[in-house]
Amino acid sequence: MPDPMRIRAQAAGDKTTVRVLMSHEMETGLRKDAAGKTIPAWFIQEVTAQLNGKPVLSAEWGPSVSKNPFLQFIVKGAKAGDKIAVTWRDNRGETRTDEATVS
Repeated sequence: MPDPMRIRAQAAGDKTTVRVLMSHEMETGLRKDAAGKTIPAWFIQEVTAQLNGKPVLSAEWGPSVSKNPFLQFIVKGAKAGDKIAVTWRDNRGETRTDEATVS
């Protein structure tokens, strides 16, 4: 199972800034190993975020996103104590969901 995401959600007025650090190799499929063989593509394809179970973000990514990607976005209307859940799915079908509480 992939490593957990590090999620921080901090409210300031009516806006909440969400910061997510994902742990993923993000291989493009273009690099070669020491033996000269191509390393297969392996990257996050879809990222979604929910606030208390309601979708607030949906993104489609490709192989050009860096290793261990960082994502930041702002949500309006979130309050301290609300739950933010972030899910990613990669091109091998692996998924990871982690949750944080708005502070």
